[in-house]
Amino acid sequence: MRPHAALPAHHRQLVVASYNIHKGLSPLNRRLVLHDVRHALSQLAPDMVFLQEVQGVHLAHSHRFETWQQAQHEYLAGDLLHSAYGKNAHYHLGHHGNALLSRYPILHWDNFDLTLHRFEQRGALHCQLDVADWDQPLHALCVHLNLRAGDRRKQIGILVDYIQRHIPADAPLVLAGDFNDWRGELSAMLAQHLDMHEAFETLYGAPARSFPVRMPLLTLDRVYVRGFQVSVAEVLSGAPWRNLSDHAPLYAVLQG
Repeated sequence: MRPHAALPAHHRQLVVASYNIHKGLSPLNRRLVLHDVRHALSQLAPDMVFLQEVQGVHLAHSHRFETWQQAQHEYLAGDLLHSAYGKNAHYHLGHHGNALLSRYPILHWDNFDLTLHRFEQRGALHCQLDVADWDQPLHALCVHLNLRAGDRRKQIGILVDYIQRHIPADAPLVLAGDFNDWRGELSAMLAQHLDMHEAFETLYGAPARSFPVRMPLLTLDRVYVRGFQVSVAEVLSGAPWRNLSDHAPLYAVLQG
């Protein structure tokens, strides 16, 4: 097991959200709700937002919806946030993937492949962020894992190897997204190999129920941290969120 990561020289509070936005469509795909998602996220005043199922391009939807936005990550970032997009799933009409919105400048980003078979094209977006007065970059990884438990275990193994090779053991690190881990197998692996701990498990002893949004039962979404203390962790399943996606977003406040 790795030693606990040291806190940055200058402590800072981070407001973090993780959200599977369902490609900017309502839970039953009938309405374009991306504009409402943008407004709702802005009300959180986040420092970082980890997004899954972000539509980069969709040729049919651009004709179906009058106010459709290509490059959804750029639209959601607006003028206040920086953004990066990791394109994972490619198809005839377009592509989608993960994205990070950040109040801090993105020094470098990389999207590495987690695809195990052609039926689920997955990846992990790794961003290094420049936080003023911190003695090293903040590392943020956004993921969306497979539906099968065996696939998820393999993907976590790939992820662990990547982090151990590319991120210093004492660097502040947040790993968040849609882990599809309704069986609750992955936290032990991340704790053992990376000394990372999930925000809701830290405060409440169990991951957050975030799916489906109108009656959250499954613990699919997670926020894992290293080098931070968790002061707040909430599932945002009420208004307006219950009409914006099939997932509820996770909200956490970290002290680093």
